Amino acid sequence: MKSYTRVAHFGLGVIGVEAIKALADKPWANIVGAIDVDPAKVGRSLGEITGVGKLAGISVVPTLEELLTTVQPDVIVHAAGSSAAISFEQIEPMVRRGISVVSSCEQLLFPALREPAHTRQIHSLCMENKAGIVGTGVNPGFVMDVLPLTLTGVCRSVRHIYVEREVNASTRRMQLQKKIGSGMPPAEFRALFAAGKAGHAGFAESAAMICHCMGWENPKISETCQPIVASRKIQTEFFTVPEGRTSGLHQVVTATVDGLERLKMDLKMHLDAANPHDAIQITGSPSLNVMIDGGVAGDVATVAAMVNAIPRLQKAGPGLHLMTDLPVPVMH
Repeated sequence: MKSYTRVAHFGLGVIGVEAIKALADKPWANIVGAIDVDPAKVGRSLGEITGVGKLAGISVVPTLEELLTTVQPDVIVHAAGSSAAISFEQIEPMVRRGISVVSSCEQLLFPALREPAHTRQIHSLCMENKAGIVGTGVNPGFVMDVLPLTLTGVCRSVRHIYVEREVNASTRRMQLQKKIGSGMPPAEFRALFAAGKAGHAGFAESAAMICHCMGWENPKISETCQPIVASRKIQTEFFTVPEGRTSGLHQVVTATVDGLERLKMDLKMHLDAANPHDAIQITGSPSLNVMIDGGVAGDVATVAAMVNAIPRLQKAGPGLHLMTDLPVPVMH
């Protein structure tokens, strides 16, 4: 790896901005540019947007083409949505120019689940242009997929994996509180989930990646999601949720192989959760039971996962990678 890595950013929402601030402290990273289509951000300096003074000389531009007139990044940090199809459209021009990409797009954790043909095409472009791509984050990207898979590394056999995560969404950013349906009538939330417009993105991708890595072929993956209803009025910095309205979600994914359940993932994200935690139970030889009291802090960990993936992606070489293709996650 070079003594420093030239990094640009695509998407300056909350996660994108925090990733810039985190990278500004890394001695191996040199932030060289940023892209965002928001007219309110184009032309402003990264120093002004992030509060990092040394980035004052870098202005936000609206397109990749304009960025490349002045700099040639090694890696772009992509933080601009959850859809694999849309993210591939945004990332393809980067790959064609030999630029590697670390993305927070949830569906890019295992893009072949929804976009098999597009996944093969982008992988070929990566190989042709010597670029790498990986989708990562805290969940998906670590807590409910990479971490349980890592634990199976000390097992001779695994019959079943159970992963449970409960998140106190009152401590999270406004976008996440909105995504879990805060304040919605429960029937409206159910309808939105049925239409594919609500719920935790990337959950099925986590299940698909676990099955892929465990060698559980042709899994039947099913997903359900129900609103968690407030039993009292809840007030957060961003929402007032009356009693009887949605205060979060309870989403469950299962994977069965030949009629036998091999994987169950249980996620609760709701306001004022009293017992946030992450738990992993592996039934096998040996069986394992792991609990993280308080859980892994979502937004902070998402940013760290993206930043720490950059050196590992460069070591992995060209291709569209899964998180499990990269070296073991460590802080860089």
